[in-house]
Amino acid sequence: MIPQETIDEVLRRFEIGETVGRYVQLSKQGKYLKGLCPFHSEKTPSFTVTPEKQIFHCYGCGKGGNVIKFVMEMENETFPEAVKRMCEEAAIPITWSAQPEEQTPRQRERAKLVDAHAFTAKVYHYILRNTAAGTPAMDYLRSRGLNDKLIEEFGIGYAPARWDTLTQALTRNGYELDEMERGGLISRKHEGDGFVDRFRDRVMFPIHDGDGKFVAFAGRLMSDGQPKYLNSPESPLFSKSRTLYRLHEAKGAIRKSRQAVLFEGYMDVIKAWSAGVANGIATMGTALTAEHAALLKRFADEAIVCYDGDDAGQAAAQKSIPLLEGAGIRVRVGMLPGRMDPDEYITENGPEAFVRETIEGAVSAVKFQLIYLRKSHILLEEDGKIRYLKDAIRLVARRESPTERELILKELAQEFGVSLDTLKQDVVDVRRQEKLGTTGDIPGGTWNNEWNEKRSSSKHPPLSPAFVQAERQLISWMMQDADTAFLVQNRLGDRFHVEDHAAIAAYLYAYYAQGNEPDAGRFIAYLQHDRLERTCSAIALEDTPFDDKVLEDCLRTIGQASLSRDIDRKKEEMLRAERAGDIMLAVQIGTEIIALEKQRK
Repeated sequence: MIPQETIDEVLRRFEIGETVGRYVQLSKQGKYLKGLCPFHSEKTPSFTVTPEKQIFHCYGCGKGGNVIKFVMEMENETFPEAVKRMCEEAAIPITWSAQPEEQTPRQRERAKLVDAHAFTAKVYHYILRNTAAGTPAMDYLRSRGLNDKLIEEFGIGYAPARWDTLTQALTRNGYELDEMERGGLISRKHEGDGFVDRFRDRVMFPIHDGDGKFVAFAGRLMSDGQPKYLNSPESPLFSKSRTLYRLHEAKGAIRKSRQAVLFEGYMDVIKAWSAGVANGIATMGTALTAEHAALLKRFADEAIVCYDGDDAGQAAAQKSIPLLEGAGIRVRVGMLPGRMDPDEYITENGPEAFVRETIEGAVSAVKFQLIYLRKSHILLEEDGKIRYLKDAIRLVARRESPTERELILKELAQEFGVSLDTLKQDVVDVRRQEKLGTTGDIPGGTWNNEWNEKRSSSKHPPLSPAFVQAERQLISWMMQDADTAFLVQNRLGDRFHVEDHAAIAAYLYAYYAQGNEPDAGRFIAYLQHDRLERTCSAIALEDTPFDDKVLEDCLRTIGQASLSRDIDRKKEEMLRAERAGDIMLAVQIGTEIIALEKQRK
């Protein structure tokens, strides 16, 4: 058990605005700090920090809580792990001893698979560096410009061409092969029982999760055949759509510069790292996903997309731009000449040229999109120029910055000999047609991105029953004042209609009974229940001034809702009695309904 005074000291030392600001770019709006949510992709800021109450809440995805909860979510840690991390950072003595909890079967399987992946990485690395079977792979890596230091740094290995090298090694070390197959390290034979190595005759690149644990591999085939690159399958440890190669190691450099360089391949990341690009990462041989973008937004404000210079690479770069911008990441694109990939460019032109020309010289997203757009138009023909300009105007019109739009339009006007005013008017027309650039589109002082996306189909968001808002209002005041909590306890007790509201009220009664002072952040830490923490953080932002009359109205509204529920139940009972032919019972229940109706009025 972590002492309460330790939790209180962590909450006191870590100011929530400053802590969140390490991960999220916040802007001050009144007494709130707002920014784009680091937990889901959005364009309209719905993530709100309240320094006064030391809490955060996202109106889009619903996540919320205090500063400890934020660190837990960002670092994917448990409550004790997050508190320990924060204590170490703030030099708060760790006086408690961790009592190991009994692991669930799923946790035990994950732990065993992590251990097996680490063992497998050692086996492959040893085979590469210390056996005759690994010599051709070492020669290949050196021919690609990788020295021993890089091979060690990236833990590269080799899976020999045999069918059972890893299978036998895992068996000798006591690993259950059924479990190893579920983890993606080996495969089941097509015919009969037994297992074979999943990776054979491949240079192996180990993949880590966000905590630096081995969770998967990517293998590059040495001989002829397909597929050239093979990744571990989806497993309890590994999801391609949520994993970025080398992110754990690059996190520090990305956070420091608030910039990431996004590559397509493992070798590109390694060669770029050797060129001094420490903030390079790559997708797992798959297209960039919204989950990748949301993950990257936790650490970076800008991404430089540095994909291959061929048609496939440029098309992938084009598709990645809206995903990254949708997550609130500014995008630039590193241009590579002659259909080269980053690895080839560094080998031929050297690391200095790569950093100077491709990384530092990266073009804006819209400039790249305009260059890409040219490929689909014949600009030597008048008709082709007109169609290109129409498509270009639509592209420019969707940019948020008026300054950026004007600069690009000036370039287009100069290149094609068209009046700047004409192009500006075309942009205005497109923005009007596509309903871009409206302000004040989020109602009632809220920042709910989900509502914003649905506003075209519904003029007003659905209203909750009156008793729901009454219960939220009571809980809001109860979190601010112990006397109000005791009054509600005496008058209402546990008779809240919403289950989570009843649970929060019960926690509040217990919290104040222990002599605690009103403090929203501290109370949320007291809950240690994810769903209730989210609900509490949302309610705590409802900052209605206390009013005795409104309090009585809330209690009356909740009471009336209880009576309405009782009346509905009695009506069902009366109907059943009538159907059963029990007229006397039906009359008795009818009398009770009349009494309840009078009480409700």
